[in-house]
Amino acid sequence: MKLKELKTIDIEALGYRDTVNGNSYFSSNVTLNHGLKNCIQLKIPFQYGYELQYLHTSLDEVSKHFKRSQWYKKYMNKDMIEKKYNIKISHKITKGCKKRELFHSRDIKKIKLSDNKSTWINKLNKYYEHPYIIKKQ
Repeated sequence: MKLKELKTIDIEALGYRDTVNGNSYFSSNVTLNHGLKNCIQLKIPFQYGYELQYLHTSLDEVSKHFKRSQWYKKYMNKDMIEKKYNIKISHKITKGCKKRELFHSRDIKKIKLSDNKSTWINKLNKYYEHPYIIKKQ
């Protein structure tokens, strides 16, 4: 996917707070071009961060897919990205989740979502049966 083809970035994060040590953690799902033909989902694994760290980390991972862009070469915040590249960015975090609800993995998972609904529904059902095992096609 080219940067000019990117229209939307949807970030949904889950937040967990370790009450013993007072640390906050998150994991996030980033969907590029949600609802369009060339939809891609990135799963950002469980990591330390508080407040809007999930947003900055997610946008940083998206920028790594566009290595020739100015976005990758220097820091740009959400407003700068929206203005420069005309991309709609929406984000939300659900705080108070349990640690086991967050996505645990060492790698960032990239999933291409097909426009065929039955294939997409099968992948979604497999994910909910085994949330940490996602097979690439």
